[in-house]
Amino acid sequence: QLQFAESGGGLVQPGGSLKLSCAASGFNLGGYKVGWFRQVPGKSREGVSCISESGGWTSYSDSAGGRFTISRDNRKKIVYLQMDNLQPEDTAVYYCARDPLQRDVHGMCSLTHPENDLEYWGKGTLVAVPS
Repeated sequence: QLQFAESGGGLVQPGGSLKLSCAASGFNLGGYKVGWFRQVPGKSREGVSCISESGGWTSYSDSAGGRFTISRDNRKKIVYLQMDNLQPEDTAVYYCARDPLQRDVHGMCSLTHPENDLEYWGKGTLVAVPS
C-alpha cells in the first residue's frame, strides 16, 4: 500500500523542540519531492517546508524559516522536520505528502489547495504548544 505515516507530534512548551518523521511505504521515496504541511481547524492547509528528491533544495514558509529544518533519508524512506523554538501559533496537525509533478520546492510549498494537488497524505500528527 502506498502511503505516508507521520509521527513525533506532542505537547511542548513555548520555546521547546520536536522532531517529526514522515515514513513512506510502498514506493521509492527518492523519486519524489516531499513536503510538510499543517492545518488548524477552520483554516486551509498550508505549506511549512518542502524538500527536493535528493535533499539539495529546500523551501520554508516565512513562519518556519530560521526555526524549522527539513531533511530526508531516502535509504530509510523517511523525511524529517526538526522544529525549534516552537510557539503557540505552531499548534496544528502536521501532514506530509509527495508531489506527483515536476514543480520546484517553492511552488510545491506555495500551493493554494495542496490537498487537491499532492498525494498520499498521511493521517497527520498533532503538535500542541500552549500559550
